[in-house]
Amino acid sequence: MTVLLLDDRWPSLIPLEAHGRLGGPVEFTEEVPVRVRWNFSDLVAAEGPGVLVSTNGSDPRVVSRIHAGEPLIVAESRQDPVRQAVQVMARACTVGEWEATQTHRSLLPYLAEESQEFADQVVAWERDGDERALLGELGDVLLQVLFHAEIAARRGAFDFGEVARSFVDKLRSRSPYLFDGTRAVVPAEEQERLWAMGKAREKKLPPGR
Repeated sequence: MTVLLLDDRWPSLIPLEAHGRLGGPVEFTEEVPVRVRWNFSDLVAAEGPGVLVSTNGSDPRVVSRIHAGEPLIVAESRQDPVRQAVQVMARACTVGEWEATQTHRSLLPYLAEESQEFADQVVAWERDGDERALLGELGDVLLQVLFHAEIAARRGAFDFGEVARSFVDKLRSRSPYLFDGTRAVVPAEEQERLWAMGKAREKKLPPGR
């Protein structure tokens, strides 16, 4: 039986390499959306060893079949380091006692500490050019963003994807030249003017918009 691991963010995107390689009875792990299951009637040949479709690489059925050496097809987007970072953070808050007890407020000292360490590393980088050290400190700052987003996600407020979307939405409002096909360099004065206009416009929106 072939194991097909899809990306839980975009489960409808079937890897090209799966086409023509799937045949026989199709099984799904429980989290696979119904809308995705409908797609497989036209993708899977009637004859073949069977297919197990999942978005959960930790599902016992998936793990056992992979360990048994059965063919595995994985959506490339599952290797996205951003996705992996979000998953690792979620895992940490699930199995780590310390992480599970943290709040936005309790993490503030760590955010301040990591931000200062990054600032210090920037100064050091200007002197020694140590890119790896700069990368590491920036990763520590990202950890704080991931942590706060995971805490929010667990109370149903927002997740890391929505944090990223809010960033894009803000730039769409305050830096429209990034989205309208502008090719020429935008003067700093024009950037500042558009930023101020966007910010003022946002303040007039109802809360939550």
